[in-house]
Amino acid sequence: MHEQDILTGTLLEETWLTVEQAAAACRVEPAWLLSHIEEGLFPQAECLSGVWRFSGMSLLRAQRMRQVERDFDAVPELAALVADMLEEMDTLRAQLCLLRKP
Repeated sequence: MHEQDILTGTLLEETWLTVEQAAAACRVEPAWLLSHIEEGLFPQAECLSGVWRFSGMSLLRAQRMRQVERDFDAVPELAALVADMLEEMDTLRAQLCLLRKP
């Protein structure tokens, strides 16, 4: 099994990815992620003992930001703002689903 096969499956929130793994899943260089971390655009990323790690939410954010940057030639800050809005929409949709359940 290839590493890419593992990264395309469903990522559980308890699972953490390294910078290299997250970069591979987003099809970017690790330097792209690190520069965005330095700019403060990944609040969910954590650094433990000098090693950055990404949760499922961080990975989804990275994928969304990369797509916005690529598709619209957007600057990282704008891509982060779009990711913020998409995350808020996801939260609101989940709350709405809970309210609709009998």
